[in-house]
Amino acid sequence: MRVEKFRIWFAWLTGNFIMAMIVTATKNLDVVNVLVELLAVAVFIALTIALFRMAGALNRKAAAARRQVLGDDYPG
Repeated sequence: MRVEKFRIWFAWLTGNFIMAMIVTATKNLDVVNVLVELLAVAVFIALTIALFRMAGALNRKAAAARRQVLGDDYPG
């Protein structure tokens, strides 16, 4: 599970870094810059939602696996 979470966080960080590079590259273009900034905010929100949904799914999968191995009465 640790590797999968690392991959999810790395993808989130990489996606946001790429959007930051695009915003910086279009900084001098007036109309395009505003559109790209709005797109960057939308991408950030979408990536963040996806990150927490995928992390939650991995946590549920890990909890189910623990319950299967340790029994249903495990408090974790």
